[in-house]
Amino acid sequence: MLFGLRVISKFVLTLGLFMSLNSACFAVDAALANLSFTKKMQLAKAGDPDAKMAVGEAYELGLDTKLDPVRAAKWYREAALTGNLEAQFRLAKLVMKGAPGMNADKATGIKLLQAGAKLGHAASQNMIGLMLQNGDGMPKDEKEAVVYYKKAAEQKLAVAETNLGVMYLKGAGVERNLDEAFKLFVRGATDGDGWAMNNLGGMYEMGWGTPKDLSKAKDYYNQAAAKGIAMATQNLARLTAPAGATATIAPKQ
Repeated sequence: MLFGLRVISKFVLTLGLFMSLNSACFAVDAALANLSFTKKMQLAKAGDPDAKMAVGEAYELGLDTKLDPVRAAKWYREAALTGNLEAQFRLAKLVMKGAPGMNADKATGIKLLQAGAKLGHAASQNMIGLMLQNGDGMPKDEKEAVVYYKKAAEQKLAVAETNLGVMYLKGAGVERNLDEAFKLFVRGATDGDGWAMNNLGGMYEMGWGTPKDLSKAKDYYNQAAAKGIAMATQNLARLTAPAGATATIAPKQ
């Protein structure tokens, strides 16, 4: 019994790692993405709201121009003022992080996220849930975190489906329910989230919410590893190690 509890504890910690790593992403319109930075800037200065978003992304990621988070924030703000909630989300993340020439301002970033979440922006809802869960910039409240994760998961945001699944797995802010956790990881994996795939591997390995199936566990660990999830690679190595071999998997701090 003591060994079983230790295994469960380690597994929960492993699944919980993604909570601070997973983030939602967005894609600029394909037609705009294929334009040169100069052309994007011309359109943005002419008032095109999507081009403003594209210029902000270019400065944030260094696409066809130098990295410049301050200018990225400026153009995300311009796009946000046209009602672009994705730009507002990006602006919030930059403001909270700060950069040379731009002081970090978590309180303002949270206000931007809350405004976007209230208007139904799934990535903002997920981020608020994450911050509530971790007590990051606001009082820790796991029950309220679950509320926000559910809102985002209802919109099929894969990372939120996975985050919510972990809450059900851990019994954090909600009654522990392995069946519900399994279903949410299936949804997250179907929607392409690598951590959901890793977590499904764990559920099949442990027999939680589904019959134990090491073959399926290995398959999902493989899928997650292909997505770049290092923990899945370690989990796979552990399962495929020769009999009698031992493997130590220590969660990152």
